[in-house]
Amino acid sequence: MSTIVVLDNIRSCYNVGAIFRTADAVGVEKIYLLGSTPAPIDRFGREDTKIAKTSLGATRTVSWEPVGQADEWSTDAGVTLLRDLQAKGYAVQAVEQTPTSVPLASVPVPPLVVYVFGAEVEGVQEALLQTADVIMELPMAGQKESLNVSVTAGIVLYKGVLEKG
Repeated sequence: MSTIVVLDNIRSCYNVGAIFRTADAVGVEKIYLLGSTPAPIDRFGREDTKIAKTSLGATRTVSWEPVGQADEWSTDAGVTLLRDLQAKGYAVQAVEQTPTSVPLASVPVPPLVVYVFGAEVEGVQEALLQTADVIMELPMAGQKESLNVSVTAGIVLYKGVLEKG
């Protein structure tokens, strides 16, 4: 069993750090940081203090890798990454609200899974959604349309832990 996370152009360092902390808690194998998603260590070798603060050291316990260019959306690099992971047997499950999304509770957790979480405002890029094996969403009962991406990641990742045992 293996879980991989792809963060698609998430802007907030605090969200990235919180996702790292949750990823450590549930045993995520690796996090890919696509495009403009900030990395725990910048290209000059400096630690991002905002990510470090919210991750509580999880950036040192969860493997991570930047994908694409930090100053662009890196769509092609993201599609290539997802296709490469699919070729290795991973099921790609994007988390996004679309007309064809299915509820999270109805999607089984496969032994090899990649979860794709999108930017806070823009969501998961369309090309990545088209590459995914399934698009799932968290149904909302209140007035708000969505949850914070780090909260969503926590729910989705812990569902995997509960189902895998």
